[in-house]
Amino acid sequence: MGQRFYVETLGCPKNQVDSDKIVGTLLADGMTPTDDAAAADLVVVNTCAFIDEARRESIDTILALESGRKQGARLVVTGCMAERYGDELAEALPEVDQVAGFGVPVHLTSPAPPVAPAGGKKLIPVSSAPIPSFDLLNLPRPKSSHPWAYVKIAEGCDRSCGFCAIPGFRGPQRSRDVDAILREVDELEAQEIVLVAQDLASYGKDRPDVLGAGSIVPLVRAVSERVRRTRLLYLYPSDLTDELIDAICDTGVAYFDLSLQHVSKPLLRRMRRWGDGDRFLRRIADIRDREPTAAFRSNFIVGYPGETEEDHDQLLRFVEEAELDWCGFFAYSPEEGTYAYDLDGQVDERLIDDRLAELRELQDEITARRRDELIGTVTTVLVDEPGTGRSHREAPEIDGVIEVPDHLVPGSFVEVRIVEAMGPDLIAECDENAES
Repeated sequence: MGQRFYVETLGCPKNQVDSDKIVGTLLADGMTPTDDAAAADLVVVNTCAFIDEARRESIDTILALESGRKQGARLVVTGCMAERYGDELAEALPEVDQVAGFGVPVHLTSPAPPVAPAGGKKLIPVSSAPIPSFDLLNLPRPKSSHPWAYVKIAEGCDRSCGFCAIPGFRGPQRSRDVDAILREVDELEAQEIVLVAQDLASYGKDRPDVLGAGSIVPLVRAVSERVRRTRLLYLYPSDLTDELIDAICDTGVAYFDLSLQHVSKPLLRRMRRWGDGDRFLRRIADIRDREPTAAFRSNFIVGYPGETEEDHDQLLRFVEEAELDWCGFFAYSPEEGTYAYDLDGQVDERLIDDRLAELRELQDEITARRRDELIGTVTTVLVDEPGTGRSHREAPEIDGVIEVPDHLVPGSFVEVRIVEAMGPDLIAECDENAES
């Protein structure tokens, strides 16, 4: 057996895609994967740096894996935190063998010492071939180990949201070629493809001469011709056109993950964001008129500088009226280099905690009620693993699940009847002849 490797992925689905690309390269280099970090000759940590909590988790994970690695094993740190804080990480963590950001065209398995460029950053080698300037997107990856798989269709972002540092280290948007995306979809051999990007609905806007205006719509339709389920994550609300809504509904996965962030118009403008609560409610109602079974998810930032009690009350009213299926609420995190970093009107942390608790309690009640309403209905689930499935209402890894009979085959689609709800999760039963 050759050298073994272990990859730990933190953060969002986009990071998981990057890790899959690294795994594909390591497999091509003749290395063998292992689920035991202590047995690996190479340990790779793909970090997240979106907010302070994610950075702390990344550091804790690096230190834990460092303390448990076997003698002679190499520890490599990559991902967003390495890209954004490479110099600081390399200095603060001398036990790490290599620290680097994206797209370094040398060997991950090379025994050569780390390269130290002018900036002082230790580089992670990831391939023997030159890597595209937009990260790892076009490198090969292995067949999906699940019945579903994430596919990243673009890298970077052209927006200037006041709270977000991603454009600073991921760069401007770079959309992939359609053929490359579809080839990856075919190679993954998954039943459900989840399209992801920093700004999904803006796919192709950076390459209008090649991909055409509104190119996300034909891409969604092309993917849905290849797989039973196509799901979209991270939709900026201003780009949710009628054509895109129709394309999403036509896939059979009427799931809308809307990046709203807040609903107070003055605060959204202070965030450098579009929209307001009334516009969002009208759009959600319009979608429900077209497709009553549509499911909705969103995330909101609490405690952005300048957030008043009235702003918070508006958000509470919106959450209550919108009745979204799923919601995430996150405390504002000051990020160096962003517009909001030294903005006036900083909100006290204790007040942020109180507001978070109030919102989460409200949303938990809404989610539980919406799940209770499904009892007695029949729905089609994709069996992810023995005993666990998902309908169109549940995105993998982030939403609730549906407990199904253990004998159902992973990767199969089955009609089930919902018989019980337990908070965000459901319990279903089916007939032996229902499997398809």
